[in-house]
Amino acid sequence: MPSAYPDTPIQQRHRAEMVDRLRHQHQFRDQRVLKALAETPRHLFVPDILRSNAYGDHSLPIDSGQTISQPLMVALQTDLLELTDRDRVLEIGAGSGYQTAILAQVAGQVFALERLPALARSADRLIRDLGYRNATIRCFDGTYGWSEFAPYRGILVAAGAPSIPSTLIDQLEVGGRLVIPVGTERSQRLLRITRNDDGSTTEDFGPCQFVKLVGKFGWES
Repeated sequence: MPSAYPDTPIQQRHRAEMVDRLRHQHQFRDQRVLKALAETPRHLFVPDILRSNAYGDHSLPIDSGQTISQPLMVALQTDLLELTDRDRVLEIGAGSGYQTAILAQVAGQVFALERLPALARSADRLIRDLGYRNATIRCFDGTYGWSEFAPYRGILVAAGAPSIPSTLIDQLEVGGRLVIPVGTERSQRLLRITRNDDGSTTEDFGPCQFVKLVGKFGWES
């Protein structure tokens, strides 16, 4: 890790304890997901004043009124995509870049969209400084998707939508999966939509709570 981004023994211990808790909370299909969380310095993706809380299993506020998802949700959403290291994945709502960094360690290429310019710039700079060369963050309305690099094997949405944007399903390859929270402004259900030859199937993985997915095919504001 670059010297400008310290990772102390205490932080490493807290990170290992976080991963142990996650391992006991949920049976993950892909153990590479837990390995990625064990190796990613989450404290660098939160404001300095909150670094001591970085390895608790809860979301935390970041800049521009947004949040970084709780580690369990980051791991669960990533695991539900069932990615390989050859797959192309799209992330909607990059935030501070933590989920992007996790995806970069289990997928072949990560294309991430963040609608807030300051967040997009700082997240892209951090993931590059940390050496994630297979991930790109762009500032754009993520509800449109990123058609230039479609189709994707997986699409992960890190914000709650009022409904499933058809624009995102259209950018999945056949057999690809979209993992997205869908519901009201205050509570959602975590859904996985799998595209098939004649449409799609939807699975429900329980309640969750995310910030709103703002955009043309999401919430207005």
